Amino acid sequence: MKKTVGLFAAGALVVALSACSTGATPAGSGGAAGGAPNKALDQIVVGFAQVGAESGWRTANTKDIQDSFKEAGIQLKFSDAQQKQENQISAIRSYIQQNVDYIAFSPVVQTGWDAVLGEAKAAGIPVILTDRAVDSKDTSLYVTFLGSDFVKEGKEAGDWLVQQYQGKSDPVNIVQLEGTTGSAPAIDRGTGFGDAIKANPNMKVVASQTGDFTRAGGKQVMEAMLKSQPKIDVVFAQNDDMGLGAIEAIEAAGKVPGKDIKIITVDAVHDGMQALADGKINYIVECSPLLGKQLIDIVKKLNAGESVPQRIVTDETTFTQDQAKEALPNRKY
Repeated sequence: MKKTVGLFAAGALVVALSACSTGATPAGSGGAAGGAPNKALDQIVVGFAQVGAESGWRTANTKDIQDSFKEAGIQLKFSDAQQKQENQISAIRSYIQQNVDYIAFSPVVQTGWDAVLGEAKAAGIPVILTDRAVDSKDTSLYVTFLGSDFVKEGKEAGDWLVQQYQGKSDPVNIVQLEGTTGSAPAIDRGTGFGDAIKANPNMKVVASQTGDFTRAGGKQVMEAMLKSQPKIDVVFAQNDDMGLGAIEAIEAAGKVPGKDIKIITVDAVHDGMQALADGKINYIVECSPLLGKQLIDIVKKLNAGESVPQRIVTDETTFTQDQAKEALPNRKY
């Protein structure tokens, strides 16, 4: 991740050298370089407003961004919003006041950005969305959206589950651990998963609740669900950390994760992959946090006056237990 430089807005946590998910929402208008193009790389200043440090994925994402900027020799001002939209808005306004060349951020939630992004546009500062989308009718407020396809991730999780129960008509009771309420990955992964299983009347989501993308939240929600639901066959956790928390709750209840209760997660961070290799998770859909080099490439193109695509989707895969064992030794995160 990148080296943090500088100053943050009130309410936003300043992070130095510290430690995701993308959606189906359309990306911005793209193409406008903005700012003062053709600067020397070491004269470019980018303000990055991160969601927080809520998960292993986010920590890996932060580190990759900081490292990539350091390697490229581009100045990075970095803020940690601690999963609060008001902190991100404050950080973005601070970057505008500091007259940075570009602003990049991963929105905590989808809505409520038009005003502050309008301020950035008025100041002539291009905005790059990373990892998560915003829900705005005015796509001129940002130049591009870099990240995963969250709907596809949810669908791939559901498709795997359908395949596991193919030809069976017994009821399959599913509980869903949702991400942060109102965030793009929570909305879109839930949509994709629901679309994948809806043609199978024996499959039913019997409970769905937010664990806020954290391990502690996943454990807490799973503990409550184990008490309230007489029979749970499958857990769909919208990220690895919540799935890992669910494993703790399932084991504490005397059940065997991966056998008594199947577990599907999204991300493929190291701890999740290890649990998959150990048989405690059954299937993981990858959501790569390594967006730093692509973000640098976008900044370089805009600085050169070049246009960029309105939507840039990252390449990702899926993992079974055997595939996790094979991939783990060379896993970067």
